[in-house]
Amino acid sequence: MPPHFLRHCALALLSLLIGVAEVAAQGYPERVIRIVNPFPPGGSVDVMARILAQKLSDNLGQQVIVDNRAGAGGNTGAESVARSEPDGYTLLFTAPGPLVINQTLYTKGLPFDPAKDFTAIALFAVAPIVLMVHPGVPAQNVQELIQVARKEPGRISFASAGNGSTNHLSGEMLKSMAKINIVHVPYRGAGPAMNDLIGGHVQMFFDLLPASLPQINAGKVRPLGNAGAKRPTALPNLPTIAEQGLPGFDASSWVGLVAPAKTPAPVVAKLSDEVAKVLKATEVIARIHELGSEPGHAFGRDFGAFMQAETGKWAEVIRTSGAKAD
Repeated sequence: MPPHFLRHCALALLSLLIGVAEVAAQGYPERVIRIVNPFPPGGSVDVMARILAQKLSDNLGQQVIVDNRAGAGGNTGAESVARSEPDGYTLLFTAPGPLVINQTLYTKGLPFDPAKDFTAIALFAVAPIVLMVHPGVPAQNVQELIQVARKEPGRISFASAGNGSTNHLSGEMLKSMAKINIVHVPYRGAGPAMNDLIGGHVQMFFDLLPASLPQINAGKVRPLGNAGAKRPTALPNLPTIAEQGLPGFDASSWVGLVAPAKTPAPVVAKLSDEVAKVLKATEVIARIHELGSEPGHAFGRDFGAFMQAETGKWAEVIRTSGAKAD
């Protein structure tokens, strides 16, 4: 059979498959869409997931539900989505862990490959992280904190929600960039960590702004700097850590939506467009700000590039600090 004939057949088949995918996208969705949240109900990820699910249900004309599948730092739910049918009806809505941190943090490896097993849809929201100290710490800004730490190495201890959490890795980033000796104290969640900071049992804590804002406003803790690249809406007068002598310091948490790899491109594009529409809604922007976060700004390939950069950044922090989880 002539090679050119085979080529024509292959091109015809490819065109047919593209056409089928486009037709499928035009009719999508035709049934319930399930968004898997790999963390427990009631947390910040869950709240954001339900905001998105409700708006997508309204806009798409099909029910979008949130399915909580917690365990193993988010890996359990993420694996279930990675192994699901790539048809656009099972999606993953998650914080950074399963997508950009855990592959380096878990020394025994993961049962899925975040870079190969998922297709990026949208960054939904960014939750700023704030560096705060107990009021008894004699520091009013980041540079003063660094000086205190240098004068008395090992005196300052910093809390976290557990090994490999974003507040743990933020502390390790500060430790590395400022070249100071501070001691990590892991807790089982951010709640107990905040309680011990307020009680003076630890001196320092990087925490998500949505959770820590009430304690900051009540004067129970003293904020020293925003950990992200820019000042968030909720604390516009608090300088970033980068502004305070550590250029390049950038730590924040976020939530994003991904689909299993090989989900048809037209379906992914439609989902990305729909999330972008949700994030333009005045009431959604107001709700995200009310939760102390910022609306997402990356979609499709841009979100994929964002996750790739985040993976490299946190991998370096993990390797430098020696942090691990199994």
